[in-house]
Amino acid sequence: MSTIRFMRTFLAIARHGSFSEAAEHVALTQAAVSFQMRAFEKEMGRELFDRSGRLALLNRAGQALVPEVRALLDQYDALRLPKGAPGELGGSVAIGAIVSCMGGLSRVVSQLKADHPRLDVRLLSGKSHELAHQIEGGELDAAIVVQSGRLRASIRMTQLYEEPIVVVVHAHAAGKSVVEVLSQNPFLRFDRSQRTGMRIEQALKRLGVSPPDFLELNAIETLVSLVRQEVGVSMLPLLHGNRWKEDPGLRIMPLPKVAGVGPRQIAMIERRDHARQEITAAIREGCGRVFERRE
Repeated sequence: MSTIRFMRTFLAIARHGSFSEAAEHVALTQAAVSFQMRAFEKEMGRELFDRSGRLALLNRAGQALVPEVRALLDQYDALRLPKGAPGELGGSVAIGAIVSCMGGLSRVVSQLKADHPRLDVRLLSGKSHELAHQIEGGELDAAIVVQSGRLRASIRMTQLYEEPIVVVVHAHAAGKSVVEVLSQNPFLRFDRSQRTGMRIEQALKRLGVSPPDFLELNAIETLVSLVRQEVGVSMLPLLHGNRWKEDPGLRIMPLPKVAGVGPRQIAMIERRDHARQEITAAIREGCGRVFERRE
């Protein structure tokens, strides 16, 4: 159906901001995208783009059409879902997760697929803000992310668990207090472009510490591995289900209250009106059970 294809291309342009960017994501040439949008405007009976500049941007009519097109595509996708026996799940769904949650999510999905053979689940990993953007754009049906207060009203968020921020130190590292440890050892910093990294930076400032930076990574387990190898110390969320406290080579030090940093909250987000809510609800419930067992 041409109109359905045009609608998906239209949403890709709204999501990525240009015909050229959208073309890469819908596997078309830029010329084909332009042709589709001319045809879509003719079918809708109005111009949807401002073509006065170098880029074709959504005009006011185009912006107003975005939520209506998204709702229509959700209804169409819901109609296409295979109908099985009562209680049976089937169809395709795309779920995202931050790296530290991918193991638990994969186990939940594996069991769900074993129980529901007609279910097709695609898993993708990414950073929280990237996953949230893909949820808003309809590229993902749900995602497990670090909870943020900056979500649209159309997004539903369900908290799953919390992870306190701690200092991870090798057993033989210099220093007894948190401030001494951070001041006397090379600092392995978590990515400051991430929400968690920014919160860690705030904690350091409140503690009055400017640790000697050694490197900066966006990989929590890799940072912990480097601490084990006595490369330095780090401040990180205490990952859910980890065994760091049982590791004789590590010291896990809670932050003093003056650091003023609460736990990192992990949540599942999804659009309130998407067509696969029965499937994402089953995944959300399964994750709740798995993460509860890992407390």
